[in-house]
Amino acid sequence: MTITAPPTRNLSILLQFMAMGLVWGASFLFMKVALDGVSFYQVAWSRLVLGGLSLGIIVLVMRQRLPRQPIVYAHFLVIALTNCVVPHLAFAWAEQYVSSGLASIYNAVTPITTALMVTLAFRVEKLNRGQVVGVAIGIVGVLVIIGPWRQSGLTGDLAGQLACLLAAVCYGFSFGYVRRFLSHRPIPGPTFAFLNIGVAGAIMLLLTPVIAWQPVQLDGLIVTSLLALGVLGTGLAYIWNINVLRAWGPTNASTVTYITPVVGVLLGVLVLGERLSWNEPTGALLVLLGILFTQQRIRLERRRLAPV
Repeated sequence: MTITAPPTRNLSILLQFMAMGLVWGASFLFMKVALDGVSFYQVAWSRLVLGGLSLGIIVLVMRQRLPRQPIVYAHFLVIALTNCVVPHLAFAWAEQYVSSGLASIYNAVTPITTALMVTLAFRVEKLNRGQVVGVAIGIVGVLVIIGPWRQSGLTGDLAGQLACLLAAVCYGFSFGYVRRFLSHRPIPGPTFAFLNIGVAGAIMLLLTPVIAWQPVQLDGLIVTSLLALGVLGTGLAYIWNINVLRAWGPTNASTVTYITPVVGVLLGVLVLGERLSWNEPTGALLVLLGILFTQQRIRLERRRLAPV
């Protein structure tokens, strides 16, 4: 087998990719801290509304025009639901039952779900033999993380883990959807990010009477965590994400999840004192190995018949 390096078009894209991984990795810590004072609904509501406002300001300052075609907004409605509303609610709900580090590990399944979606659902890419092996290894890794042989794996935190998986599937779907319906359109990165998060924020504002009415208990840490989730994790990071997605493609852009679990686990252990069982990092390594095959960082060499 041979190992190939990831494609990089320029230093700016690489730096945005790294910053995106650090911010999104820390977002699992921010969610955990924020849940001490607000509901999981309010966590998702805050990050999307704040993110939409931040991106709206950027678009206004840059004086970028919005698309005029109605079909574009229909596509962004789908992306807002699958890339923002549903996964953000799922992760926030899940972190009531699982550690921030474990949630970040499940987020790393996104390249596996992306490979499946762009191949099976949208048919914009094809999996070769090595990539199929990678998907299979990734699925085994997820099973190891769940740990069905443990009692808690079948009872206590199973629902939280399944919610994390739901979020990863949604992300994979949205990557494929963007590749199929939106990536070819000449929409500037900041405008693209604003429409993605802004539509999701508008949805949350419409749902305010239903999901954001609960009383809150705020302090400096909780407010800071919500601001970081919204302005950085759901604001600036999405501009970086669009830039990387367009430069590298959906499969390679989704490898930001190489970074997020490392950051998420380290912060969970160092800041929150979380502990992981042996099967969770073991499963994470299997998922990483599966991703390497899926992203063709590791390739299966074809045997060549010797000439007679």
